[in-house]
Amino acid sequence: MTFKPLHDRVLVRRTESDEKTKGGLIIPDSAKEKPAEGVVVACGDGARKDSGELIEMAVSAGDRVLFGKWSGTEVTIDGEELLIMKESDILGVTEAA
Repeated sequence: MTFKPLHDRVLVRRTESDEKTKGGLIIPDSAKEKPAEGVVVACGDGARKDSGELIEMAVSAGDRVLFGKWSGTEVTIDGEELLIMKESDILGVTEAA
């Protein structure tokens, strides 16, 4: 199944968090927090101004992003858990150093 978000919505796949702490302790699944980092899978076309002019999206598919802890709506597409959120819920794009 293919899914394309509408308007200023973004489909995000959470990235997996580390299994260990920096000190080497293994974190059990029950104690892990869901990561607030992910990769954009798909984007809508963008929001519209009152005049009807399109406001383009600042993110695109493949961008690595940070988002708020409670952002988005969890959905399951083809057996994979993903998030749908508004572009405004995204805090920023991370880039490799």
